[in-house]
Amino acid sequence: MSIQSQKIQELVEKREKARLGGGEKAIQKQHEKGKYTARERIALLLDEGSFEEMDMFVTHRCHNFGMEKKQFDGDGVVTGYGTINGRLVYVFAQDFTVNAGSLSETMALKICKVMDAAMKMGAPVIGLNDSGGARIQEGINALAGYSEIFERNILASGVIPQISGIFGPCAGGAVYSPALTDFTLMMENTSYMFLTGPAVVKTVLGEVVTQEELGGASVHSTKSGVTHFTAATEEEAIAMIKQLISYIPQNNLEKTPRVECTDPIDRMDDYLNEIIPDNPNKPYDMYEVIGAIVDNGEFFEVQKDYARNIIVGFARFNGESVGIVANQPKALAGVLDCNASRKGARFVRFCDAFNIPIVTLVDVPGFLPGTGQEYNAVILHGAKLLYAYGECTVPKVTVTLRKSYGGSHIVMSCKQLRGDVNYAWPSAEIAVMGAAGAAAVLYAKEAKAKKEAGEDAAAFIQEKEDEYTKLFANPYNAAKYGYIDDVIEPRNTRFRIIRALAQLADKKLTNPAKKHGNIPL
Repeated sequence: MSIQSQKIQELVEKREKARLGGGEKAIQKQHEKGKYTARERIALLLDEGSFEEMDMFVTHRCHNFGMEKKQFDGDGVVTGYGTINGRLVYVFAQDFTVNAGSLSETMALKICKVMDAAMKMGAPVIGLNDSGGARIQEGINALAGYSEIFERNILASGVIPQISGIFGPCAGGAVYSPALTDFTLMMENTSYMFLTGPAVVKTVLGEVVTQEELGGASVHSTKSGVTHFTAATEEEAIAMIKQLISYIPQNNLEKTPRVECTDPIDRMDDYLNEIIPDNPNKPYDMYEVIGAIVDNGEFFEVQKDYARNIIVGFARFNGESVGIVANQPKALAGVLDCNASRKGARFVRFCDAFNIPIVTLVDVPGFLPGTGQEYNAVILHGAKLLYAYGECTVPKVTVTLRKSYGGSHIVMSCKQLRGDVNYAWPSAEIAVMGAAGAAAVLYAKEAKAKKEAGEDAAAFIQEKEDEYTKLFANPYNAAKYGYIDDVIEPRNTRFRIIRALAQLADKKLTNPAKKHGNIPL
């Protein structure tokens, strides 16, 4: 065998060894937990044969605590690039079979290299997390490595899409990278995220809590809102990431690729003409409205189990990707609260950063009252949604279906927040407040006087309430001033939205030059 052949053989053997990560036994342990390895996840995620690995032979540089005896090619993270449905993406997947996927200085350098490449090429970066945290043996070098990653997350924000998949543990400082990315997905029962673990919680607070109760997928998808998606299996999780990628562009300078539309743009749904109940206090399901107007009824929801009084997610109109924000009358009557405001604001800002038009479906009676909301700064959280819509420069189409009262009317993409096309259904009630509240305020003195005179004050107030409803609880008063561009037939909503988006396709709008605004956080 020639020297050259020997060297080639050596390369082949080194590659085979590197692909085994921590070895066969470690891989078997991973599989016994019901988890895939880093390379198996990448194979599921990317188009077959498209993955090009980087830094396969990188090893750590630590010689403390016997770490020189625990060296593996690749050092606990698999990095590289490939395609998803033919579109370029960069990926890093932490390998739990190597030192529990703990982050070393060299692992951080590998991840930063991939993120830098993604920024240069203007392509999404997907991180698959499965790590025991910082490699304690490396001390400050591991912390510095995390910091380098976080800085890149920050600089990439709003430039390229960043997606995090949590496929195992993600604790301590490691949680901040997913928190800084655009979307986070967690595995049910096998992944968790928290800053301090159950042992520390028990020591400091005396509180006994399990990992799942403290930072499992169920907690972060329903209570904290930290994660945007959850999945029962890794196959489902990977499929969700691929579906998400299909709705978003490569970077902030491009638009999302158009998909061929087989759903007629002038399709009407007569059911929409009947969906609003006669009783204004009776709910209906906003998902039915969304399903009736988007292409083929397909809606990819974001944070579906968190703040259910507002719905956000992606759909298509005539093949074009659109972000949808909608109040949900079936949950808390569709009121806005702290969590719903934050959820809506962050989604609106993502769409704005990546040139995705926003369709807003409004049925909001107001903000949730009470000390709980006020003490939790509902003013600031509501201002976030207000700020997001006001700052937003992408095409904005707003349809008011029923209630749109007071401050909540303003923050839901009203005309004065630079809404481009604002429609209303005939059932819309656009006013400072509901008729009952308005009549009670406006005619309090008269009602009191009638009561004292022995007259029927209740009938008087009802008469004034009906009068207020006729004058203000309708879309025509707003349309009279041009705050509503047109009152439309509900069954024609799909066609009118598509027409509006078509004329807004080349919209040009820029905000005043500045370093950045100061959003109320």
